[in-house]
Amino acid sequence: MSNNRSATSKRAATQAPSSPGFAEKPGLAEKSGFAEKARRQSLSALTGRDRGFWASRNYSFQAALAGAIHTLRTQPNAWIEMGAGVIIAIFGWLFAISALEWGLLGMTIFGILALEAVNTAVEAVVDLVSPEFHPLAKIAKDAAAGAMIFGVLGSLCIALGIFGPRILNWLQ
Repeated sequence: MSNNRSATSKRAATQAPSSPGFAEKPGLAEKSGFAEKARRQSLSALTGRDRGFWASRNYSFQAALAGAIHTLRTQPNAWIEMGAGVIIAIFGWLFAISALEWGLLGMTIFGILALEAVNTAVEAVVDLVSPEFHPLAKIAKDAAAGAMIFGVLGSLCIALGIFGPRILNWLQ
């Protein structure tokens, strides 16, 4: 894939398209306040803030739930992480871990799933803004994946701290 775009096409890609009817009369949209009002209305509708307090909370929750479901449906690594979470929960039940340890495992499992969702979001945004190869896009994607590695290594340390002594006692 090539990343050679001319300066003109780069400039054109960063400029917003002009509104129909305003192209021939520069400044008319700004004088009437139409463009700013339309931008605020579309942003408000996009974020759900035009619905009132409780309805906008519901809108935000629905959007967050859709993002979580998308991550769980489309990301094979999320399936592996869910499976590992179930296995860890079974081991927690078998070894009768304490309430504090359950809390630590819960935070760890859901922290890893949250990192996976952030990684998915970063990859989607990078793909959106840089459909062709770019070294900075690679760095962004690799760094997001690297965050997952740090999270998984931390979760393994927590699992080892909780289950390691119990497994050693069970083996003896």
